[in-house]
Amino acid sequence: MFGRRKRQNISLYDKTGKIPVIRSSICTGEQVAGFKDIVSGKFEELMLIRGEKDLAEFLSRYQVEESEIKREW
Repeated sequence: MFGRRKRQNISLYDKTGKIPVIRSSICTGEQVAGFKDIVSGKFEELMLIRGEKDLAEFLSRYQVEESEIKREW
């Protein structure tokens, strides 16, 4: 009931059409992880990255390697 989170389904992304991206704000330092469409350039926000734990969760949930992630400012 309280304190339990429902486990979200693992959604795999299309590696041919999207790339993993972390957008960082220069002013506040806020980081958002998601996927960017290669053709249209549209960014889909998936989760807020507050620290290493959140980054590790993003990597494991979407089965992405840290070397694949592109950073944008």
